[in-house]
Amino acid sequence: MATDLSFRRFRELGGDAELRAFREGMERAGYSAFFAFVSDFREAIKSYTDEEAAAMAALIRRARELFPDPVRFSPAWEKVWTELEGICAAKNEALSAIPPSARDGEWQVLIDNPYVSQPVVCYPGLSFLDAVYLFGYFRQDLAPNERLRLQRVTDVLDTAGSRPPAAAQAKPPGL
Repeated sequence: MATDLSFRRFRELGGDAELRAFREGMERAGYSAFFAFVSDFREAIKSYTDEEAAAMAALIRRARELFPDPVRFSPAWEKVWTELEGICAAKNEALSAIPPSARDGEWQVLIDNPYVSQPVVCYPGLSFLDAVYLFGYFRQDLAPNERLRLQRVTDVLDTAGSRPPAAAQAKPPGL
C-alpha cells in the first residue's frame, strides 16, 4: 500500500511512529512528492485565517523538525522553512492590522522603487487572503528603497483596447 504523503495527511499525523513513517516515505518518494507537499503547504498558508495562525506556525516547526535538510530534495528548498515562516509573519502582521470587517472586496499588491527607472509592479484583482500571501512573499526580499503596498481597491474604471476584426483591416497595395 502506498503511503499518503499529502499535506492533508501531514496535518493529521500523531505520534512519533507516524511522523517517522511519513518522513521515510517522503525520502523514498523524492523530489516530486516533496514538491507536491511544499506546494500544498503554500496553498494552506494562502488560505489560513486569523484563528489558524498559531496552528500554521506549529506545522512549519514540525516540518522543519521532520525535514531539517530539505536541500536533499532540491537545492531550491535550502531555505524553504525560513521562507514560509517569513510569509506567515508578514501575513499575520496584515491580519492583525486589518480587521475582518474591512477585508472584503478587491485587493492589490504594489512593488515600487522610486529611485530606479523600473516600472511599478502591480498584482490587481486579488482576494484579501491572496493579497496578504503575496505581501508576505514579496516582503522577504524587499530591497533598500523598495516600497511594498497592500491596498484595498475602492473604485475601479476598467477598460480594454479594441482592434477592428482582421478581415476589416485594410491590406497594403499589392497583397
